[in-house]
Amino acid sequence: MAVVVLVGALDTKGVEYGWVRDRLRRRSVEVVLVDVGIIGEPLVRPDVPRSEVAHAAGTDVRWLKEMGDRGAAVTTMARGAAEVVRRLHAQGRLHGVMAVGGSGGTSMATRAMRALPLGVPKLMVSSMAAGDVTPYVGSSDIAMMYSVVDIAGINRVLAPVLANAADAIAGMAKGYAASPAARSVQWGRAGGRPVVAATMAGVTTPGVDAARERLAELGYEVLVFHTSGAGGRSLEAMAGQGLFAGVLDLTLSELADDLVGGILSAGPDRLRAAGRRGTPQVVSLGALDMVKFGPLESLPERFRSRLVRVHNPSITVVRTSVAECAELGRRVAAKLRVATGPAAVYVPRRGLSTLGAPEGPYHDPEADRALFTALREGLRSSDVELRELDTHVNDPEFGRAAAERLHEMITAGRVRAAG
Repeated sequence: MAVVVLVGALDTKGVEYGWVRDRLRRRSVEVVLVDVGIIGEPLVRPDVPRSEVAHAAGTDVRWLKEMGDRGAAVTTMARGAAEVVRRLHAQGRLHGVMAVGGSGGTSMATRAMRALPLGVPKLMVSSMAAGDVTPYVGSSDIAMMYSVVDIAGINRVLAPVLANAADAIAGMAKGYAASPAARSVQWGRAGGRPVVAATMAGVTTPGVDAARERLAELGYEVLVFHTSGAGGRSLEAMAGQGLFAGVLDLTLSELADDLVGGILSAGPDRLRAAGRRGTPQVVSLGALDMVKFGPLESLPERFRSRLVRVHNPSITVVRTSVAECAELGRRVAAKLRVATGPAAVYVPRRGLSTLGAPEGPYHDPEADRALFTALREGLRSSDVELRELDTHVNDPEFGRAAAERLHEMITAGRVRAAG
């Protein structure tokens, strides 16, 4: 029988968790109820009591209660819950995990969910799910479901939301229980295919597709990350764990957003993990000719005099300036100079995006020249390979050339390791 683990504070949300537990049982799913509450008595009997959760975090639940520091207690119980769900999964007693809650409950439960491997079903019903869920999801595959109303008693709005959530996690858990190996993400050289990461945005899709197809021909499985901020953070997290044989980072738009203040930044650590790990990487400058903001009406006043285009109703793009491009060139060079593994930069001299092609609205030779010049100067005394091609980033030959160079790097590394 499939097992769903419910993680929650049963002193404040016990009624709701009891309702979900009963719904799951009617769906022929076994339930393990984990209590992460601290203050009051649990309103429903847990299968894993709070004392066990606190012990898993290396502390005592009575001490946490007496301390009176809610923030510290939430952090500690979240750490304990993560250890509990890891153990249950290792024992084959977890085929899916679900939680309901507000900000505190969401923080604790998703910390536990992120401790589980990719592919294990994870569902969070939260009053926070309609906002920025980045702190909760991170680079995991957590499904966030908006509760519409707060988790405060079963009512005509919350009941169908919780029913749908329970039915969904029941179905996912049953599927996972039937074939956990097929549904879990397997790393290493499963099926004889090493894994390569690539980055892509809509404005670099043709070139990245050509590179992806060439890498597939060469025997790789290619994971493509959308440079949406979250995509870049996921790439960096996984590269930092050494999960990739190589990284084909052809789209760096998140660096422009980080510099200028766009909405799709991946943070200051973007373009660092592969280099720190020594993973072979081929990098390009795709989409550094633009910064992404929200809907047009939300565009800050200082950018309204710039070259602005509405990408879609939710995204407005602004062309990067000469000064911004020069700084981006310096930043790319600085990040790559400290790489501990082989690194190469492929520069498409005829444009960095569909908008930046010679006939496109973002074609700006002066800005591109500032980017290329700063990059050259920053890499002058380094071991980073710099190759400039008289192509556009979306020309198929550019993508294929970058892919083949990455393959050469990976192959050379294998030969050295074997020798």
